[in-house]
This record gives sequence, C-alpha cells and structure tokens, in this order.
Amino acid sequence: MRLRSQALAALFLCATALPAMAQECGGDFETWKQGVAAEAKAAGVGAVGLDALEDARIDERALARDRAQGVFTQTFIQFSNRMISAYRLKQGAANMKKYADIFARADQQFGVQAPVITAFWALETDFGAVQGDFHTLSALVTLSHDCRRPQLFRQQLVPLLELIDRGVLPADVTGAWAGEIGQTQILPSDYLARGVDGDGDGKIDLRNSVPDVIMTTGNKVLSRGWKRDEPWIQEVRVPDEMPWDQTGRTNKLPLTQWAQWGVTNPDGSPLVDKGLQAGLALPMGRKGPAFLTYENFDVYLEWNQSFTYALTAANLAARLAGAPPLDPRNPEPGLNNDQMKALQTKLEASGYDVGTVDGILGTNTREAIRKEQMRLGLPVDGWPTPELLGKL
Repeated sequence: MRLRSQALAALFLCATALPAMAQECGGDFETWKQGVAAEAKAAGVGAVGLDALEDARIDERALARDRAQGVFTQTFIQFSNRMISAYRLKQGAANMKKYADIFARADQQFGVQAPVITAFWALETDFGAVQGDFHTLSALVTLSHDCRRPQLFRQQLVPLLELIDRGVLPADVTGAWAGEIGQTQILPSDYLARGVDGDGDGKIDLRNSVPDVIMTTGNKVLSRGWKRDEPWIQEVRVPDEMPWDQTGRTNKLPLTQWAQWGVTNPDGSPLVDKGLQAGLALPMGRKGPAFLTYENFDVYLEWNQSFTYALTAANLAARLAGAPPLDPRNPEPGLNNDQMKALQTKLEASGYDVGTVDGILGTNTREAIRKEQMRLGLPVDGWPTPELLGKL
C-alpha cells in the first residue's frame, strides 16, 4: 500500500510538472514510451537518443532480479565475510599503490581517501572485471514501466538518453540490472552530473578508464556529504551492560559519553576524543560486532540503502586503510527467513511500517524491533531473536 501511494503521488507530481508525459508507469508499453520520448525531447535529447529509446524492449531478467534480492537476507557477518575476501584486500592494496598519483589527486580535490574509493571499486565490480551484461537502456525502461518501484528508475531514463545522444555511451551499453554503469556502478544521473575526465583525453569513460573511475567516484562520494579528513566507522568493544536504548546509527553522541558508558577500543584501551560525535551500530545485537558510526558513514547509506552493504563497504575501506579483521564476538542466534517474515507480519499487524514483508532486516524493521524491545523491557539493540518473536 505504501509503495502504491508513493507511485500515485509521483504520478500526480509528474503529471502536473510535465503535461507531455504519459502515466508514470504501467499501461500500454509503446504508448508509455511515447510519453518518455516527449519528456526526453523537451529536455534536449536529439535523434540519436530518441532512436535508442524506440529500440528499447522489456527485459524480463531485470524484472526477475528486482524481485529476488535474497543476498540481503544474510547477516552482517555472513555478508561481510563473503564480500571482504583476501583477493579484494590484496588487489585493493595493489591498485592503491599502482594508481597512487590518481588517488592523491582525488583526495586533494574531493577529500575522499583512497581506501574509500577502492572499497566501492572492489565490491561493485571486482575492479572492473564484472560490470554487468544487462542492456542498460532496456533494463531502465523495464523497471520504470513496471509499477513496483518506478520512482527509483524513471529519474535515470532521461540522463541515460542524454549520455547516449551526446555519444558518451553507445546505445547498446551494458551494465548492472538496475541501470548502473562502469567500474563503480554509477547511475546515469551521476555519470552526467559528476563525471570527471581523470586522464585528460577529453572523454569520460567509466567502463575502461581507471583515472576517470577514481575521480568520478570521489566526486560522487563528496556530493553525498563526505567530510574531508573525518573517519567513517571505528570498531569498538561494548560492555555487558549499558543504556542500549541510546545505541543506533542515528543517535550521535560525543565519544566522551560512549566512554563513560564503558565503550572502548577493541583492545580495551580508552577511546580518543577528537571532538566528533558518533552513533553506536550493533548490526547483530549487543553481543555481536560493534562500530562507532560517524557522519561520513551516512554517505555509505546514500550509496546503497542496505545497512548490511553499507557497513560492509565501510569496514572494507577500514581494512584497506590498515584496520585489523573485525571481532565477530558471539551474537545471539537470529531468525531464519521464514521467522523474519513472521516477525515482520506481527510488527505490521501492530501498526509498524516495515515496508515489504520480505525477510530482510531493513531500517524500518530494525526501528520497529527497537520500539518493541523497549515496550517489552528487553535490551534495545534492534536484533531480532527467537525470544522477541515469542513475546510478540
């Protein structure tokens, strides 16, 4: 119902702002494309881009991928152990050395450190090795016409058509299923607005030019609010008891406060107060790994809204910057996929907005869990356990 309401709201806004457009999503495909073409033409897209749109087709594979993101049902430890591989750590270090001058330029111009850019480069495509084989325009047309989440994809269509029309990208460009392009999987709107010619050849080639990739990625990260010379995450050790209701990524407090409650560095040494504030993220509850999350961590969630992905990318960047492997500690057993769906169903019945009942521990579900833990007198750490499920 929430997604349908968003779609209707977006439809109203689009209809009032751009009368030439067809409905935002759904309906006859060719008629719908004519509305997109009118919008693109009004934005200055010429014959090359419009011809490419005319040739775009529905991609059933893209629809299937949009409906099957089972990877995010994994716990943070499962996901991060798989994604932070020895190969990515070794190759990432080698690339930071090989392209040190380009990374130095990105740091100087955008204030984004080499490990941060390299972590995205590693996770998204294994340093350009796996960039995706989906026909980008057809994938975006498909996901924009589909009424499940059109608001995420429709805004990328005209920028992609502009890139094709200008000859920056070929009409048959391929990439990820959701429309991302290049070695760090940049969306067309960012390619258009944030693209940087890093090698000075007069082109912005995010599929083949490493300097272009590094500089553009740094520019994108900066555009999401990155603060120069500030940390992003810091692994810590938490005590057995503390005010758990004060934890959470968004509840940023001075490090002196966390220290007063017994939070320390992983080796037990006291936290060093640098005048910054941070939240305390417990991705697998109070008995699992723990991280102070600074303002720069929020940028990772701007890149990918999955908390598990964002924390993994931030941790990989920390590892590339010299941090040791994290301590998984001993988290309480969580819920399997069916149990998570049962929990979400119960939370939804209690009036919480958990989004889709999909078994994924997303932001809305975590927040609902915290509120129920508080109501039931349980430690408020946002981690779903069989005990919590049984008490609801």
